[in-house]
Amino acid sequence: MPWTKIILDKNAALSELTQGGLRAATYCEALLEAQTQLLETDESVFLVGEGLHEPSGVFGSVAGLVQRFGEKRVMDSPLAENGMTGIAIGAAMAGMKPIFIHMRMDFLPMCLDQIMNHAAKWNYMTSGRVHVPLVIRSLIGRGWGSAAQHSQGLHGIFALIPGLKVVLPSTPYDAKGLLIAAARDGNPVMFCEHRWLYANAGYVPQEMYEVPIGKGVVRRKGADATVVALSHMVWAACKAAEILAAEGIEVEVIDPRSVRPLDSELICESVARTGRLVIADVASPSGGVSAEIAACVAESTAVSRLKAPVQRVGFAETPTPCSPPLEALYYPDHTHIADAVRASLKG
Repeated sequence: MPWTKIILDKNAALSELTQGGLRAATYCEALLEAQTQLLETDESVFLVGEGLHEPSGVFGSVAGLVQRFGEKRVMDSPLAENGMTGIAIGAAMAGMKPIFIHMRMDFLPMCLDQIMNHAAKWNYMTSGRVHVPLVIRSLIGRGWGSAAQHSQGLHGIFALIPGLKVVLPSTPYDAKGLLIAAARDGNPVMFCEHRWLYANAGYVPQEMYEVPIGKGVVRRKGADATVVALSHMVWAACKAAEILAAEGIEVEVIDPRSVRPLDSELICESVARTGRLVIADVASPSGGVSAEIAACVAESTAVSRLKAPVQRVGFAETPTPCSPPLEALYYPDHTHIADAVRASLKG
């Protein structure tokens, strides 16, 4: 199916999809279209966040929306993350459907009490009488010297919180479909984006559609090893799989798309077939989502089929450095995934 396929080159993706009669768009364009259609079709939807009125429009993902829908539905917020999160939660509890946009995931901890103790809990504490239909868009930055306070992948923290859904779309198709699904979910969804995905192109239908939250997808089939990759690392995993295929190694690439809920059944079924598991995350491995994925396999019958220890690929266990040479050492890429697969096969 076209929406499951990863075409690594943007121009090749645009050319192949267009020639095949399919509509192509970038990840950023998919986000913009999803929000446009939500604003057009649902009067209760509004956007709020820092920098929404800037010409760049959150790296292009909300460009032109304030001119089209006005400042009452596309609101530029002050630098008050915690207070604005409380306002968004209150609006959601009152029947609105806010999409709260954070250009940097690093500053979400300032909102943690509001998200963890309020947004995620009210539906449970009221026995389902109160819903909090809130979407929090947040971006993982990388490169260009963003350094220790602007480059973190903190999705693992939010995946710990019951009552909160956490999604990490890796393709344009999923970016649009998961954002629409999140806005319609009825309770809070953390929508985690990677800045390096914005220019990637893929198949995106023009009509509104939903991608189910909690259902992963097989991006590439293979029998020798399973690679579970998140967000930007899905593209790195597919590139590694192409390199390994030239060596006679067939890798199955799993994209969970959501880490809470996690499609552990899909992952465990794949590991039971291949007998090997590599996990690639856009965060430090310790105590994060990669550890949870490994634990899910360890707690399932798939563990008895493992032929080698689980391998994990993630950020180096230090704060993010600033200089380009150190960044090159800090961030993993397709070569690290390929090496982890080779090590698993030797193991």
